[in-house]
Amino acid sequence: MAIRIFVTGGTFDKEYNELNGTLFFKETHVPEMLKLGRCETSFEVRTIMMRDSLKMTETDRNLILENCKEEKEDKIIITHGTDTMVETAKFLQSRIKDKTIVLTGAMIPYRFGSSDGLFNLGVAVGFVKALPHGVYIAMNGHCFKPDNVVKNRSIGKFEKIHP
Repeated sequence: MAIRIFVTGGTFDKEYNELNGTLFFKETHVPEMLKLGRCETSFEVRTIMMRDSLKMTETDRNLILENCKEEKEDKIIITHGTDTMVETAKFLQSRIKDKTIVLTGAMIPYRFGSSDGLFNLGVAVGFVKALPHGVYIAMNGHCFKPDNVVKNRSIGKFEKIHP
């Protein structure tokens, strides 16, 4: 079972500029993370974009959609910024029915060392392999449907809207 991983940016892949204190994108850390996690699942990683999700547009979401539709594999993980992950998941959910798609991300950049990204990516791999066709969000060790989750910014976690 091969898994396609689409990289779209987000905190997952941000780097820190020590000189001016800004965060920026260079390249994805996903292959390194999978190697570190000793992932033995067959996967292919493709970077679609490196975008802060707060700057994501409908054009960006359409590009993600087209990549998902054109992908021959029916198991897809999308790394995505957490601020608009729910919106993108809802966008995909209403347009794709024949694949299992799991969006995941991180609250803290992978390069910071204390990131939740490695854990979230590992959980996403497990969920994409086990779940039926549909669109899901894997964060904080949980799996959420796009229409029943919210990012709780005050505590930095994703939560079900209706328990």
